[in-house]
Amino acid sequence: MSTLDNRKVPKGLVAIVSSVVILFFIVLVIVVATRKHVSLKDIKNDEDAKKVMEKLMDDINIHKGSPTKSSVSFETNLAEELPEISQYPLSVEGSGSVDIEIFATSEKSGSDKDGWINDIAVKFNKEGYTTSSGKTMSVSIRPMASGMGSDYIISGKYLPQGYTPSNYLYGALIQAQGGEVKVASEKLVGNCAGILLSEDMYDKLKDKYGEVSIASVVKATADNNMTMGYTNPLSSATGLNFLVTTLKYYDSEDILSDKAKEGFTSFQTNVPYVAYTTLQMRTSAKSGSFDGMVMEYQTYINDDDLRSEYKFIPFGIRHDNPLYAVGALSKDQQEAMDKFVEYCANPQSQKLATSYGFNQDSAYGSSDEDTVKYTGADLMGAQKIWKNNKDGGKDVCAVFVADVSGSMQGDPILALKKSLINGAQYINDNNKVGLVSYSTDVTKELDIAKFDLNQRAYFQGAVENLSANGNTASYDALVVALDMILKEKEDNPDIKPMIFLLSDGAANQGNSIEDIKGIFQYYQIPIYTISYGSEADKKAMEDVSMINEAASINASSDDVVYKIKSLFNAQM
Repeated sequence: MSTLDNRKVPKGLVAIVSSVVILFFIVLVIVVATRKHVSLKDIKNDEDAKKVMEKLMDDINIHKGSPTKSSVSFETNLAEELPEISQYPLSVEGSGSVDIEIFATSEKSGSDKDGWINDIAVKFNKEGYTTSSGKTMSVSIRPMASGMGSDYIISGKYLPQGYTPSNYLYGALIQAQGGEVKVASEKLVGNCAGILLSEDMYDKLKDKYGEVSIASVVKATADNNMTMGYTNPLSSATGLNFLVTTLKYYDSEDILSDKAKEGFTSFQTNVPYVAYTTLQMRTSAKSGSFDGMVMEYQTYINDDDLRSEYKFIPFGIRHDNPLYAVGALSKDQQEAMDKFVEYCANPQSQKLATSYGFNQDSAYGSSDEDTVKYTGADLMGAQKIWKNNKDGGKDVCAVFVADVSGSMQGDPILALKKSLINGAQYINDNNKVGLVSYSTDVTKELDIAKFDLNQRAYFQGAVENLSANGNTASYDALVVALDMILKEKEDNPDIKPMIFLLSDGAANQGNSIEDIKGIFQYYQIPIYTISYGSEADKKAMEDVSMINEAASINASSDDVVYKIKSLFNAQM
C-alpha cells in the first residue's frame, strides 16, 4: 500500500467537499425546476411568454449560415413526383384472362362498411363470367383518393382501366387536362356531401339566419360567427365540391368572377386552415377548433359518434360515385367493364350498398345546386382562386426546420433535400419563408423574407448545401424558428405563421417536448411534421404536430415528394 493511501484526510476538508457537492445538486435542481416544463397555465400574458422565450433561447447554441444562390427551375414533372403504384396495393386482385383494374375511393374500397366495391368485385369474380370470345372476366380494385387517381391518369404514369371518384368533378378535371376518360356509369351508388354541425351551432344558425343551409354556414363563417373546416380541394372530391359551392354562393352565375373571388376571400379569412386529411379535420373538430366540417353522408351514418354529436346538412352536387373507362379499352375489356357495371346495378348489389350506408339520401338532388354542371375549365379556375386566396388576404410566414443530424446521413438527407427543392415550386411568391437546420447546435440558414425569385435562389442553395452529422436538437431548433416568426410578427402582425419540421425522429440533445409545448400552445403556431424515421420515431413527430393540431406525414423515400407537394399546395 502506498504512503498516499495511509494519509488521513482532514475532517474539515471532507465537510467542505460534501457541502460543495450538496450545493451543486441544489443549484442544479433549482436550474432544472425553473427552466424546464413550462406549461400553458404558467403563461398568463405576453410578458410571461417573452420571459419563457428568453430562458429557452439562452441555452441554445445558434450559428448563422452563409447561403449562396442556386439556379431555380419552375418545371414540374407530375409523373416523377408520383410514387410507384406499388405504394398503393390492390384491395381485390382479379385472376381472369381479362382483368380490369379500377381506382376506387376509400369510402368504397376500405374495410367493413367502407368496402362495398371490394365485396362486389369479389362476388363478381366468383361468377365466372366470360366475354363473347370465351375469356374469363375479373375485376381488380386499387384504393385511391380522387385527386391522386386523377394525377396518375393525367400524367400517364399508371393507367387503370377504370376510375371511380366520389363525384364527377375529378372526371371533368381529367378531361380538361388531356386525360382520356369516358363515362361507363353515371352512378354506381348514391351518396352526398354535407356539413356536420353540433346541435348547439345548428340552433345558433337557425336563430340568427332563420335557416340552416350551405348559405347560412357560408354567411356565418364570413361574419365570424363560426369556424368552418374542409379538406384540400386539390386532392379531395368533397373539398372541391365545397369550394365550388362556396364560390357559387357568392356568384350563382359565374364562380370565377371577381365577385365570387372577393366573397371567397372574405369567407376564407375566418377559416383557421384547410385540413390536409379528413382525420386531421375530425381531430380539430373534436378539440373545438372547428364548429362545422365537411363529410360524406355514408361516413356520417356509419359512425355512432358522428351521428350522436352532429347534424348533417347536405350541400353541393351529389356524390353518386360515377365510373369512368380509362383510355381505349379493348373489346374484351369493354365487355368486362359493361358486365361489372350491370352487376353493380343489380338489386342484390344495391341492397348491400344500402346496408353499408349508401342510397339513403335520394331526397337530396332536385335543387338547382345539384343540377349545375361544372366544366373542367370552371374547376381548374376554382382551384386557382383557392390557391391564391385561401389565406384570406394574409401572407403566410413559414420557417422550415431541417434535421441534419448524423442519423439523417444517406437516403434520408437526400429525400429531405429533394422534398424541399421540389415542394418549393408550390409555394406562392407572396409568402414569406425562412430556413433553419440543426444537429447538435442550430443554424439560421436563411432569414425570413418574401419568397420572390431572389429568396427562392438562396433557399435552393441553402438546401443543396445541407450535410448530416452530430446529435439531434429538434426542440431547440423549433424554439429558434418560433423566435424568428415572433420577430417577423412585430413588423408584420397580420402574417399567418407556421413551421415545417423535417426529421427522422425524436431529439437526443437540448430541450424536450415538454419544455417547449407550453410556449407553442400559447402562440398557437402549427408545426407540420414530415417524418423519415421508424414507427417509434413517427410517434414522436406526431406528438409535435398535435401540440396545435397540424398534419403529420410519415414519408418514405418513395412517396415523400408527392406528399409534401400536396401539403405545401394546401398550406403555402
